[in-house]
This record gives sequence, structure tokens and C-alpha cells, in this order.
Amino acid sequence: MSTPPPPFRFDHVDMDTFLSEIEQLRVEIDASLGQEDIDHLQMIERLGKLFTAIGLATCWIAPNPVSALGLGLGRSTRWLLMHHIGHRGYDKVPGVPAKYTSKVFARGKRRFLDWADWMIPEAWVYEHNVLHHSYTGEEDDPDLIERNTEVLHNPSLPYPLRYTILGLLAVTWRSTYYAPNTMRTWLDRPAERKRRAKELGKTVDQSELADSELQWQLWKRCYAPYAALNFALLPAAYLPLGPWSAFSALCNSLMAEAVTNLHTFCVVGPNHTGDDLYRFADRPASRAEYYVRQVIGSVNFDTGSDPIDYLHLWLNYQIEHHIWPDIPMLKYRQFQPRVKALCEKYEIPYVQEGVFRRVKKMADIAVGKTSMLRMPAAA
Repeated sequence: MSTPPPPFRFDHVDMDTFLSEIEQLRVEIDASLGQEDIDHLQMIERLGKLFTAIGLATCWIAPNPVSALGLGLGRSTRWLLMHHIGHRGYDKVPGVPAKYTSKVFARGKRRFLDWADWMIPEAWVYEHNVLHHSYTGEEDDPDLIERNTEVLHNPSLPYPLRYTILGLLAVTWRSTYYAPNTMRTWLDRPAERKRRAKELGKTVDQSELADSELQWQLWKRCYAPYAALNFALLPAAYLPLGPWSAFSALCNSLMAEAVTNLHTFCVVGPNHTGDDLYRFADRPASRAEYYVRQVIGSVNFDTGSDPIDYLHLWLNYQIEHHIWPDIPMLKYRQFQPRVKALCEKYEIPYVQEGVFRRVKKMADIAVGKTSMLRMPAAA
């Protein structure tokens, strides 16, 4: 059994100087924004469209892994684009086309053109960009896996069953976890609670979201549109080629769904979960402490090239992403070595490990086999 690391101490870090150096790096990043970032984004988008085209071109033949993988990677790529564009990562890039800005991408009628996923874009933005990034590792973080999987910590459940349940979640999680979670937080945000309170003639505390309303909105705005597009219209497009072709397209679309779910689960779930990462009992005391928390509560995977980064959906730069969520993908690769060196300079734990090892650590936390590190509230 490995010896746990000594507890991290904020007072052992020169917070003001660390903050100053982080902010200076951001100045350099902003000064370096340019056409290469747009070209890189468009290259990634074209790659995703190529995979989708391969999937569509082969899905009518028979249920097959080529089509399932192509469609799955295409859908994962749209997730990647939404994640970084939705974070305003390209809003400040000089000359960026409007369609790659957060105010246009996947907004309104462009939802199904840019990001036809299980969840509505505005709900995901609120749940992820606002809540998760503001409260990373805290009790108010809606994506705190150790807390969200407490049902699997039941001692009466044998570990093989716990891991099996987690595996089932992994191949369905965008519909079974993320869509309901994002819609719930969206419908229960402060502005919506005030609206319901006024409408019902109750106080804000009494205006709880009814489960029936949540289910109705889920089916109307999430489940029905996504299922109609990918499991009805897509197979129907191949009916002129015969029933077998339509059936094959349906099978490949369903398999692609499992591929996308498993892919995104493996690169998203471990980002802030492991027995070497921290949970926090209170709010950060300063902006500098906020940045340090993003480092010690996040993990990077392998980094360094387009193939590696693409397969990780650029979530392998999670530490840098949580320090600067609103910069282009390419900038993470360019500035990651300097962030790592800065953390080493100030003796701030910087965790980086292969994704498969991180998936195992995340799974052990989820089933209650291990626990995350705890940062107690300040005295």
C-alpha cells in the first residue's frame, strides 16, 4: 500500500507571486491569439466531419465497427467543439468567424446543426461552465463524482456488481446522467426559481422543481429530438436501399452511441476524481487560492500532439483548462509545460498520468473502494 502524500498547505505557497506569474502567462496567451488558432479549430472540425462521413457511408452495409466508430468519433468531436467554443475559447481570437463564437455556436436554430446532443446547450453551459467551474471539488459542484455515486458505496453490494453498474453508466451516461443533471440545474437556477415563485404565489424556497416538470422538459427538449434524429430519421434515410440497410443504420447508430458515451466518459469522468486529488470544504479565500485549487483538484493525461490531444478531446489539459477555461485548444498545448514548471517551482502538486490509470482511479472512487483527499475548511 502506497504512503499517502503529506497534506497540502496553502500557507506554504507564495500566493501573490504565483498569481502574478499565472496572470502574466495569460497576458502572453492573449497576445498570441491569431489565425493559427482558427486554422487548428477548423482542422479538428474537418476531422470530425470526415469520421462522420465514413460512418454514414458504411452504416447501410451491415452492423459493423467501422461505421459505429466513425459515427461515434464524429459525435465526440461535436462534443469537443461545444466544450471549447461554449467556454468562449475563440471569442477573442482576431478574425474568428461568428459561427465559432459562444453567442452563435449551437444557439437557437443552430443547435441541431452544431451540437445535436442529448442536452440543450444553454443548460449544459450553465451546469458546466458556471457551476462546475465555479465550485470545482466543492459540495456545490454538480459533477462531484464521489458524491454523485454514493449509491454505489452500499456495503451490501459486492464490488463486481458495483463496477458492472458503473460500466453500464459509462455507455449511457450522456442520457442517463448528463441530460437530467444539466436540465435539473437549468430549471432550478435562481432566475427560474424566482419565476416559479411568482407564478405560484410562493416564496423562492417553496418553489421547488416538480419531478413531473423535469421529466416533461427532458422528453420534449432532450430525449425526443435526439432519438428522432439518430434512431429514426437516420435509419429512415436508408429505406430506399431496403429494410436491411435501414436496420443496419439503426444498429450502427446505437453502437455509435455506446462508443461516444464510453469515449467521453473515460476522458471526462477522471478529470477531478482520484485518491490523489482534493475535495474542498469551503470557498477559496482569494483568487490565488482559487487557481491553486484548480491545480490540486484536477488531473492531466498524456499530452503533446494532435492525435493524442484529439483522442482525449483536449480534456487532457484539464489543469490548464481550469485555470483558463476561455482560451483556444492549441494554447493549452503551447503553455502546458510552462504551467507545469510553475507548479513545480511553487511546490504545488501537479498530477499527470495516463488516461487508463486515471479511469481506474476514478472507478475505485465511484464504487467506494478508495476516497479522495480532503481539504478542511480554514480555521
